[in-house]
Amino acid sequence: MSFARQAMRVGLSPRFCLVSASGSSLTSTVIRSAVAQRRLLHSSRCSSASQHDPSHHDHGHEQHTESLHSDMKLLHGRYPETPLYSDLNSNVNVKKFKTGERAIDKAVHLFFLTEIMRGMWIVMENFFRPPYTIMYPFEKGPLSPRFRGEHALRRYPSGEERCIACKLCEAICPAQAITIESETRLDGSRRTTKYDIDMTKCIYCGFCQEACPVDAIVETQNQEFSTETREELLYNKEKLLANGDRAEAEIAANLHADHVYR
Repeated sequence: MSFARQAMRVGLSPRFCLVSASGSSLTSTVIRSAVAQRRLLHSSRCSSASQHDPSHHDHGHEQHTESLHSDMKLLHGRYPETPLYSDLNSNVNVKKFKTGERAIDKAVHLFFLTEIMRGMWIVMENFFRPPYTIMYPFEKGPLSPRFRGEHALRRYPSGEERCIACKLCEAICPAQAITIESETRLDGSRRTTKYDIDMTKCIYCGFCQEACPVDAIVETQNQEFSTETREELLYNKEKLLANGDRAEAEIAANLHADHVYR
């Protein structure tokens, strides 16, 4: 309300005080400018000379009025709903802002219960539509090829396991859920002797399958592997290879569908 008081000191009408109380930054700038002009007008030589020369006083007041009028035009251009300076100093009725419904509209909605009827109509519309829910587990929704579910180790078409024991998946796993031990075979190839995944630690981030250079470790679309004991969630190499053999066709189809983006 300090800006409103300053506006009244400058000579603005109370209607402008209400406008300035809305907190607009541009309105505050206009008021400060008007106050500064008022002070300069009183402290200048023109104001001191106007005490002895009434005509000079009128001329200074006209300059101040014109300057303030230009500021109000700037405010009116930014906010058209703000009245001009000429309207503020006159008895012109400024259009008041009205938000919300009228009293008669509220009474109609209250006595005729239109909200309840509208809600009942929405219920009747959805009553005859097919349900959006599915009867799980007899019905299942679609899954993305990138869905990350139960882990599996893949083999080559010849039956040889793909994993080369590079241990990149073990290094990149943020939960440290993968443990790998390897050995070198007689032909010089390196293969794993131990590949364990603690599924209770896994956060299904997919970093392991992204880091694998031969697509050995993947996450299948199987999400139904809940167990009754913790030990059943400690997967070893044989368990992972069995998962890969069972879902090899599905894994290959998903990798083929996603190969454009990899």
